[in-house]
Amino acid sequence: MLLHFLLPFHHLSLCLYVAGPSDQDAQEEGENQLKFGFLRFLLFLFSRPMMPQLAPPKIPEGERVDFDDIHRKRMEKDLLELHTLIDAHFEQRKKDEEELIGLKDRIERRRSERAEIQRVRAEKEKDRQNRIAEERHRKEEEEAKRKADDEAKKKKVLSGMGANFGGFLAKAESRKGKRLTGREIKKKTLAERREPLATDNLREDALRQRAQEMWNCIYQLESEKFDYMEHMKHQKYEIIVLLNRIQHAQKFKKGHGKGKVGGRWK
Repeated sequence: MLLHFLLPFHHLSLCLYVAGPSDQDAQEEGENQLKFGFLRFLLFLFSRPMMPQLAPPKIPEGERVDFDDIHRKRMEKDLLELHTLIDAHFEQRKKDEEELIGLKDRIERRRSERAEIQRVRAEKEKDRQNRIAEERHRKEEEEAKRKADDEAKKKKVLSGMGANFGGFLAKAESRKGKRLTGREIKKKTLAERREPLATDNLREDALRQRAQEMWNCIYQLESEKFDYMEHMKHQKYEIIVLLNRIQHAQKFKKGHGKGKVGGRWK
């Protein structure tokens, strides 16, 4: 009868082995298997396998009791019960092994699926990083090309300005004695204020310095222009005030008729 109590504990240890993997899914599956195995263990404790009913040996009346026959029949009954328990044990063990194999297959399948998902995600992330790097490289090339074009245009404009100012000075010398227009006066003034630019042999830092000087000059001219405009607005306002006063004085004179003003009759 000892085997009858040891077999359920063997089934319980097998359930604990099923719940052993460290994977989260495998752990949940193992916990479910442990609960299910413990339930089967309780059912096994409170239920006995079906065995054939053996009639107890009858003691014949008035005859000699054959204890050897009784002992033999008891041994046969115990042996039959033992074989039944062994068969039930191996059948249950076979089912547990099949469940364990199925559990291992599910764990391996999920692990491979998770590895495939991670591989796909890694490839997508790598492609995204490559696209970002290519886009950054393309923008840097476009920015460098744009800066180079701007520098070339600036050099061309500056060199053209130097040549134009030199030609303008030559024309201005030939026009001496003639009356100049406002535009010609403006050009002449600018030519006198600014020397011709020689930017052919200048390096980048020298060009930057020359551009900064020109910007400072333009800023100064704009400031002076603003001051002159404000001064002109103020003068216009004063002129308007004076005209209003004159008109008011003339109306006052007309209302009072003729009178002697300043020694003369008005």
